[in-house]
Amino acid sequence: MLSDQDRIFTNIYGMHDRSLAGAKSRGHWDGTAGIIQKGRDWIIDQMKASGLRGRGGAGFPTGLKWSFMPKESDGRPSYLVINADESEPGTCKDREIMRHDPHTLIEGCLIASFAMQAHACYIYIRGEYIREREALQAAIDAAYDDGLLGANAAGSGWDFDLYLTHGAGAYICGEETALLESLEGKKGMPRMKPPFPAGAGLYGCPTTVNNVESIAVVPTILRRGPEWFAGFGRANNAGTKLFAISGHVNHPCVVEEEMSISFEELIDRHCGGIRGGWDNLKAVIPGGSSVPLLPGGVMKEAIMDFDWLREQRSGLGTAAVIVMDQSTDVIKAIWRLSKFYKHESCGQCTPCREGTGWMMRVMDRLVKGDADPAEIDMLLDVTKQVEGHTICALGDAAAWPIQGLIRHFRDEIEDRIAHKRSGARHVAAE
Repeated sequence: MLSDQDRIFTNIYGMHDRSLAGAKSRGHWDGTAGIIQKGRDWIIDQMKASGLRGRGGAGFPTGLKWSFMPKESDGRPSYLVINADESEPGTCKDREIMRHDPHTLIEGCLIASFAMQAHACYIYIRGEYIREREALQAAIDAAYDDGLLGANAAGSGWDFDLYLTHGAGAYICGEETALLESLEGKKGMPRMKPPFPAGAGLYGCPTTVNNVESIAVVPTILRRGPEWFAGFGRANNAGTKLFAISGHVNHPCVVEEEMSISFEELIDRHCGGIRGGWDNLKAVIPGGSSVPLLPGGVMKEAIMDFDWLREQRSGLGTAAVIVMDQSTDVIKAIWRLSKFYKHESCGQCTPCREGTGWMMRVMDRLVKGDADPAEIDMLLDVTKQVEGHTICALGDAAAWPIQGLIRHFRDEIEDRIAHKRSGARHVAAE
């Protein structure tokens, strides 16, 4: 279990003063100039040594991602872009950072931007996050007033500007290249890769796109040392992590814990257990709506990190844990996600544009039990035709929940179809 002195986010519940003075009293903005003066290579090496993997879902090593940025400028400016478009159903961790602990993010933006030789950083925040935007903008203004941003930021000798811009509620803009398109004022549609953003990103310039949590943990890692951070979790799954637990637990919450904590300890310690007891657990989506669900029996033994969940053919994603008890109509729950992905597809790629609607309509029939049993395999086949055949990962995100459902709850789908048919025969006989 993570002890309080090892928590990076000291105000995640908003119990303390979220102002600049409050943040400083809790150790933020302490010696920022000294960190920057150690140089970009030192910062990137420390981040690599810490083992931090991106907290936005993909889990790509953060220090390695930063090192892809050009060492010498060819005349183009470099940019850091923060992906604060937290639109994945079930995910609600970054909003807590932005509204209660915003200075962790702002300080992280300065240090990370310096490491990538970027004089400007853009935070792209989800359109629905009105109060979060207000809190974050107030924190940015306070940092400017205190000389922590702007010319000679924090006395480091580095000139740095931080801009906050908000989306209009489009899930697709959480995909990094669609986010860049939107930031440039265009329609939010994913770009073909390559070129990758580090080569040609925002305005065709070298750009790194990072998640809020990935950047907010940077100052604390550099202050305490990479060995401290790497000391949590299993090999290749280092550090502390915000878990957002919702659904059928007694106390839903967002909590910072160490990576590789067992699912059982996470739920019992922080959520007061499963509603109705552990025998009442039916299924869990362990990482936000786009990762396949796992049945309760598997999750009872689960280790909450990237590698263990990937071995179970699911994923940690953003660590948005959605818990479902026996009262859940699991077929209808996955149908609801299918409806979401159909609605949010940008329509650029044919497999996704056509496939998401098709999958939703078949799911519609499965919920009612009106389908033919052969349609289950046909639906699975279509998810395979969508998965991996689109420019961005939305096609995968639409396919995986359905694959998880069929993999683990096929008998429930078949029973519903059989029940509907026997009912129909019964009515016909009468």
